[in-house]
Amino acid sequence: MGTPFLRCDLSLYKLFACLFIFLVLPSFVLGDCTCDIEDEERNKTEALKYKLGAIASILVASAIGVCLPVLGKTIEALRPEKNIFFIIKAFAAGVILSTGFIHVLPDAFENLTSPCLNENPWGKFPFTGFVAMMATIGTLMVDAFATSYYTKFHFSKAQPGKNAGDEEMVQQHEGHVHVHTHGTHGHAHGAIPSADSELLRHRIISQVLEMGIVVHSVIIGISLGASESPKTIRPLVAALTFHQFFEGMGLGGCIVQAKFKARVVAVMVLFFSLTTPVGIAIGIGISNVYTENSPTALIVEGVFNAASAGILIYMSLVDLLAADFMNTKVQTNRRLQIGVNIALLLGIGCMSLLAKWA
Repeated sequence: MGTPFLRCDLSLYKLFACLFIFLVLPSFVLGDCTCDIEDEERNKTEALKYKLGAIASILVASAIGVCLPVLGKTIEALRPEKNIFFIIKAFAAGVILSTGFIHVLPDAFENLTSPCLNENPWGKFPFTGFVAMMATIGTLMVDAFATSYYTKFHFSKAQPGKNAGDEEMVQQHEGHVHVHTHGTHGHAHGAIPSADSELLRHRIISQVLEMGIVVHSVIIGISLGASESPKTIRPLVAALTFHQFFEGMGLGGCIVQAKFKARVVAVMVLFFSLTTPVGIAIGIGISNVYTENSPTALIVEGVFNAASAGILIYMSLVDLLAADFMNTKVQTNRRLQIGVNIALLLGIGCMSLLAKWA
C-alpha cells in the first residue's frame, strides 16, 4: 500500500541533509590552526595521485557492494526469503556495527577530547557519548513516529466512515496486525505483521541507515582529500575500499527488502556510491585552507562522527540483527542460527582488522 506523504517527508529530509552535508559542512571545517600539527612527510603531487586513485577505487567498490544484493534478487539462491540472504545480511550488519563502534565512535572521542579544544566545556562533559546517545534516541523516535503515522494513515483510509463505536474494534485490529517489529516479529498477541507493515519498516530502515552511512562517509572523504601525506593516504585507500564494499552490501540488503521502484533504487545506489568520492573531492578543494586540528574542524567532525556512530549502532543492533535473529525462520533452523552468528562475528572481525590501517 502506498505511503506518499511518508515518502515525501523522508525524501525532503534526505535532500536537506544532503545539501547541509555537502554545502555547509566544508565551510565549518575551515579555520586557523590553534594547535601544533604532527610532523608528516608531505608531497602534494604524489598525494594527489593517491587521492584520484582513491576516488576511482572507492567509487567502484561502493557501487559493486551496494549493487550485489540488488542484482542478486534475480538469482534464486540470493532472494530475501532464502537462508543465504540471512547469512549475508548478518555479515553486513556486523560490518556496520563494527564501523560504529571501532571506526567512527573512537574518532569522535579523539576529536572532542583533543587538547586543541578549550578545557571548558569540552574537557568537563562527555559530549561524545551524549551526542551518540541523543542520535540513537532520535533514530528511535523517527522509527516510531514514522510507523505510527503510517498506521493511522492506513486505518483512516481503510475506514473513512468509522464512528466512536468502531474505535475498540480498530484498536484490536491494530494490536493484531501492526505490531512492534524490533527483535520479535509478531510477538503481540501471537500475530504476524501484515505485508504492508513489514514493507514500511524496511523502507524506513533503509533510508535512515543510508543517512547514517552518508554522514560519516563524507567526513572520512574530506579527511582523506585534505591530507597531503602519501604515507597516511596509502593505507587509507585500501581500508576505505573494503569498508565501503562491505557497508554497501549491508545497505543493499535493506534496499532489496524495501522493494522500492527502480528509480528510487537507482537514486539510493548512486547516492551511496558517490558520497565518499565527493567528500574526497571536497577535501582536495579545501586542502590549502583546511586545518584538521582547528577547534572548529574538531568540533564539527566530532559531533557528526558521534551522531553517525549512534545511528549506525542503533540500526545494526535493533533493525538489522535483532529483527533477523528473532525471525521465526532463523529461530526454527539450528544450522541457520549458527550460520548467522558466525557470519556476524566474521563481519565484525573483518572491519575490526581494518581499523589497524584506517
